[in-house]
Amino acid sequence: MEIQNIDHLGIVAGIIDSIGLVEIINELIGVEIGEKVSPGHVVKAMILNGLGFVSKPLYMFPKYFETVACEHLVGTGVKPEYLNDDKLGRVMDKLFIKGLDTIFFLIALKAAQKFGVSLSSSHLDSSSMHVHGQYNTSLPEVIFENQQAGNTQESEELVVKSPKEITITYGYSRDHRPDLKQFIIELICSGDGDIPILLKLASGNQADSSCFGQIAVEYQKQIEVNSLIVADSALYTESNLKLMSDLRWLCRVPLTIKAAQSLISTLPESEFIDSNLSGYKLASTTVNYAGIEQRWLVVQSQERRESDLRKLSQKITKAELKAIQELKKLSKEQFACEVDAIKALSKLSKQFKYHQIHSSKVTEIKSNLKDSSAVTSYQISATVSQNESKINTEVLSAGRFIIATNVLDLNELSNDSMLSEYKAQQSCERGFAFLKDPLFFADSIFLKSPERIESLAMIMGLCLLVYTLAQRQIRTALRKSKSTINNQLGKPTDRPTLRWIFQWFQSIHLVKINNEKHISNWNQQRDFILNLLPDDCLAYYRLAT
Repeated sequence: MEIQNIDHLGIVAGIIDSIGLVEIINELIGVEIGEKVSPGHVVKAMILNGLGFVSKPLYMFPKYFETVACEHLVGTGVKPEYLNDDKLGRVMDKLFIKGLDTIFFLIALKAAQKFGVSLSSSHLDSSSMHVHGQYNTSLPEVIFENQQAGNTQESEELVVKSPKEITITYGYSRDHRPDLKQFIIELICSGDGDIPILLKLASGNQADSSCFGQIAVEYQKQIEVNSLIVADSALYTESNLKLMSDLRWLCRVPLTIKAAQSLISTLPESEFIDSNLSGYKLASTTVNYAGIEQRWLVVQSQERRESDLRKLSQKITKAELKAIQELKKLSKEQFACEVDAIKALSKLSKQFKYHQIHSSKVTEIKSNLKDSSAVTSYQISATVSQNESKINTEVLSAGRFIIATNVLDLNELSNDSMLSEYKAQQSCERGFAFLKDPLFFADSIFLKSPERIESLAMIMGLCLLVYTLAQRQIRTALRKSKSTINNQLGKPTDRPTLRWIFQWFQSIHLVKINNEKHISNWNQQRDFILNLLPDDCLAYYRLAT
């Protein structure tokens, strides 16, 4: 008798098959004569490993598949020992040479079409991924066995045409690890289901504002839908807005722009109207910035306003204590004349952010020396009061931010829709949180070259693609059938996370007895969930049906 694990990996393998990922990879980079495992099956195995949530590093890859139904899940004839680190490295090198951006986009776009994912809005963001080690640059050494050894000219042309590797270096760390080198992941996700459509890798010191506009333009050229590009304030620069003149965009306006800062700090409360989204008030105005007419929507969040006001109160109290201490210290100093004393007080008062001098008094002090001569000096004392003008400005701007769009027609994009689309920007954040999860193999980024780092990051992006597609499929099917399943607290929900669904499929095994195959531990709950998924997933558990 032989027992091997399937668990939730049948779902993962089924989604991969639905996309046609193995065939796409093999078509793009080719299959060499005599290969025991095709590149597509290697990538499929890496995704199964990545979504196994076991934190196995790549050099333990064959060990992981010793307990997993490898041939059943990956492909007929695929044995664990074939999935060694040398094979993985060679495939990752080939992926890099072909072009990781292109490979990911083709797979993601086909997946979106297959699963009916809407691209009416697309969310752009970036995050950093830190690594350990030096990572010296070196072009990947890939031997294509189907090329003639004597064809050196073709090999040289291949190297010249190969994409240039990123620079793994120090930069602004979103992970708060400035001591470590990093690279940047740039991601575009659909507003429908958080599906990653575009993934690019960039050098660790690249600034978002320098590249977001170009990424948006290139992305729009490759899709057939006139998508609304949604991003954070990094997109809102004069050069980016001019570059995106033919695109529909929506992003946050940085308050470093004087007009934006003035607007949120002077707009009276009476100008706002309640949003259909609970806890928000909105005020809209049309402005011209960078020569582009656009709509600015001032958003006031009640929850954030309360938080900002609490923080402001704490700042004022702290500033007042500090001001009193500085004045006490100043009152002990002696000055040669009254003018010097007043100048010192004026200089100190300019440092106050929320306070001003309320009253001051200069005292003349005469001290007698031993030779009976007298020396006159001056001391100054003062009290402070709150600067109501400055405080009221911050009170008025508390909880406010501005989002802008070049879509001027309210029928095409209403104010409430603007806010909803911007709030959906969290789709990228959820994607980054997934990629950085300690249960994922992000901590296994210890490879020797930037090229393989990039390839592994693309594989991680494919894991995110498979995960979000399966999660969206289950949620959509539950909503259409008006069904629910119980969440972790035992309460019904039609929006379960796929990680929770994976928990439902633990301890499912492929059991072989006298060359007969059986699936163990099947039940009606698992059968119900499986019927929410594509038929390709059913095939991996078909012995139970």
